[in-house]
Amino acid sequence: MLGRELHLLLERQGLPVTGTGRELDITDAPALDSYAARQHGLDWIVNCAAYTAVDRAEDDAEACRSLNVEGPGNLARTARNAGAALIHLSTDYVFDGRGAAPYREDDETRPTGVYGLSKRDGERAALAENPDTWIIRSSWLYGSYGNNFVHTMLRLMKERGGVTVVDDQRGSPTWTRDLASAICALITRKAAPPGIYHYAGSGNCTWFDFARAIYGLARERRILAGECAVNPCASGEFPSRVRRPAYSVLDTSKFRKALGLAIPPWRESLAAYLDEYKVQS
Repeated sequence: MLGRELHLLLERQGLPVTGTGRELDITDAPALDSYAARQHGLDWIVNCAAYTAVDRAEDDAEACRSLNVEGPGNLARTARNAGAALIHLSTDYVFDGRGAAPYREDDETRPTGVYGLSKRDGERAALAENPDTWIIRSSWLYGSYGNNFVHTMLRLMKERGGVTVVDDQRGSPTWTRDLASAICALITRKAAPPGIYHYAGSGNCTWFDFARAIYGLARERRILAGECAVNPCASGEFPSRVRRPAYSVLDTSKFRKALGLAIPPWRESLAAYLDEYKVQS
């Protein structure tokens, strides 16, 4: 979802970029070194790969940790050996979600499940292997490529007369286009020193609020023809193997100040995305 968006954006900016997928296994260190050796003048490696099936990770911990811990460590080492910098994408799930104020980069991480723990340990592995590493934590991603909450809601709202969405989990929806643009700014300016940064859509909402906004904006654009009731519920009504963070709002001031960026309000970005979605559809 993010990798393709970033690749296309870098190409549009005229930057030489090579995108890889499943043909390059980031858990295979020798393969990574061999690949990097064939890339002349390699300056950056951006890791958008991750094991993201939060519930399945509880029964698939070995595969989750291989991709989310071993993989970033390998990439950081490969980048260091190639004289390149690493940008590694992480998540709000490194926090336990019990906070009441936006999380800062230096707040204590307390992941509550296998997935969150693997992402936290992946950050540590990357930073330990290469001091020239940027960690970008983000949250609630949606975009044109891959499965995400916006696509799921639009599909259900077309199929059903009503949807029920949890109203006790709060975060910041983030359009992959905005995040990709921020990564491009980091690459082209390199104004921010290595370390951990937060980037997410400006403002925050619950999943229920997000769903209502999707419905309202989609109806305005005639993406949705029929009516659909959007109803709130508690997280307990959707049993899960993992307790989702009740509060996962990220403080983005460090990133904004370092790069002089203004982050669009999440609702504004959602409207822009749905404008594109309508044209693409």
